[in-house]
Amino acid sequence: MEGVLKEGSDLLKEAGEPVRDAAIIAAAQRVEHYEMAGYGTVRTYATLLGFDEAASLLEQTLEEEKEADQTLSGLAEELNVEALEAGGKGGGKTEQGTSRNERAKKSGTRSKRAA
Repeated sequence: MEGVLKEGSDLLKEAGEPVRDAAIIAAAQRVEHYEMAGYGTVRTYATLLGFDEAASLLEQTLEEEKEADQTLSGLAEELNVEALEAGGKGGGKTEQGTSRNERAKKSGTRSKRAA
C-alpha cells in the first residue's frame, strides 16, 4: 500500500490537472482492488470456518468496495478522455471548450474526488 500511495504522490507533483485527476482515480482504483482482494480472502476464510455472520458482513463490505470501484471507473472514463485531450492539445478542454472544473463552477457543483 505504501508503494501505491507513493506512486500516486509522485504523479501529483508532475502532472497537470486533467492528468493528475486521472492519476488520482487510477491510484484510488488500485487501493479498491487491494481492499477487494483482502475482503474476498477473509470472507472465504470465514465461510470455510463456519463464521457465517462474519462472512455475510464481509460480503456486504466487499460489495461496497465493488460499488466504489464502479463509481471510480465511471469517473475515469471522463477523466481519461480529458487527460488525453490535455496531453495532445493542452489545457484539459473538452470538445465544447470548457474544462470539467469550469463546467462544475457554472453548474454550482463540485467534481467528485477519490480519497
